[in-house]
Amino acid sequence: MVDVSAKDVTVREARAVGHISMEPETLRLILDQKLAKGNVFEVARLAGIMAAKQTAQLIPLCHPLGLESIDLTLRPADDRSLRLEATTRILAKTGVEMEALTAVSVAALTIYDMCKAVDRSMVIGPIALEEKSGGRSGHYQRSHSGRTE
Repeated sequence: MVDVSAKDVTVREARAVGHISMEPETLRLILDQKLAKGNVFEVARLAGIMAAKQTAQLIPLCHPLGLESIDLTLRPADDRSLRLEATTRILAKTGVEMEALTAVSVAALTIYDMCKAVDRSMVIGPIALEEKSGGRSGHYQRSHSGRTE
């Protein structure tokens, strides 16, 4: 792990976005809550939150963090995909990007698991860090042209 003992404690925030594409009928089943495994949005949201809290156990060199806030939203992006967005926040010496990315990744995997019986053609991605703030490196916002601002 990187030594963060000399860093200042600051408010750290990160926002990650992910997508999962599927057949339109699969999305309709999700929205109508007609899948055998239950409410896909709530199960995936809880799975993502739980995963964010376990990031250090999943990714070997991540610092264990006591997150102070995790917000995970899921919504249709169009007639065949869902958009997942996680925002994580902490007052700490290190950032929370990996926790936000883990939240959307595991939420997408959970959606896949809950829907695979009706649609094995689902595709997860892209997943990206959209924004982070706090710490020495300052504010980062992903530019959709590939450059940072």
